[in-house]
Amino acid sequence: MIEKYKVKQCKNVAVIMDGNGRWAQERARNRVWGHVRGSRIVSDIVQSADDLGVESLTLYAFSTENWCRPQFEIKTLFKLLKKFLIKERPRIIKNKIKFRVIGDWAKLPKDTREIISELQEDTKDFSGLKLTFAFGYGGRAEIVESVKKMVDSGMEITEENISNSLYAPDISDIDLLIRTGGDQRISNFLLWQCAYAELYFTETKWPSFTREEFEAIIYQVENRERRFGSVMSMESLESSKKLAEVNSQIFS
Repeated sequence: MIEKYKVKQCKNVAVIMDGNGRWAQERARNRVWGHVRGSRIVSDIVQSADDLGVESLTLYAFSTENWCRPQFEIKTLFKLLKKFLIKERPRIIKNKIKFRVIGDWAKLPKDTREIISELQEDTKDFSGLKLTFAFGYGGRAEIVESVKKMVDSGMEITEENISNSLYAPDISDIDLLIRTGGDQRISNFLLWQCAYAELYFTETKWPSFTREEFEAIIYQVENRERRFGSVMSMESLESSKKLAEVNSQIFS
């Protein structure tokens, strides 16, 4: 761990937790074993984000496309989510973490839905890390629902209003999106919020991902220059001089 380091740029982090099934298959095990092992990593990453002063951590746990997976695998993911919520509830409460689930989680078992609803209610006013699980989530669906909500209420279609109509409008735009498992795509995750996110793809599959690697990625991206479409003042000055020289040559 980077001792006593607190984030300055990477305030809002999102993670696509990929590679569980492949990790298991590489070890001649069933895909669900990878999900079981991967679920153990979540607690460490949440704690690390909290320690580093990250404001929000959004984890892609289950996408809308994942519903086509084998039922046994889906039910295992349901059970792992329930187990995590029960186990981590005391730590979430103690650390004043604001917990929520975004997406369509209506298909979850009733007892799991009740656990989620209770934890969301109990932590809704907490001011600590905003921990969000995206479950049954799709970025395009979120944008469509946001626009529909605005149309139904007669709101003007603006960027600000779309942002305020998303599933979790209090979460700022994502600063850093990490994807484990080697694939280099964002897979319909937080499409609106990731407009200017720094992207980091690691070959490490989620069950092998560690707190140390997470913190190393944070530290590396913290040292990137984020310009959001603008340029540094010295670069701008140099560009102006070069443009003036070119114009002089063209029009002289």
